[in-house]
Amino acid sequence: MPEDILTIREVADYLKITERTLYRLVQEGKLPAFKVGNSWRFRREDLDRWISEQSRGTEQTPRGRLT
Repeated sequence: MPEDILTIREVADYLKITERTLYRLVQEGKLPAFKVGNSWRFRREDLDRWISEQSRGTEQTPRGRLT
């Protein structure tokens, strides 16, 4: 389904980050993505799994600092 594949702009909006930050994360291999021609694309399912993994990998102290 087309909604399952997202563009850079859609993912930046989804993650509430800038496109520039998103490009950096992708280039560093920190975010699951693939290229179609010269354009990056993302599977929503992969992003949701990545978000879950990130959430489990960090704990916050009562003051909101990462441990």
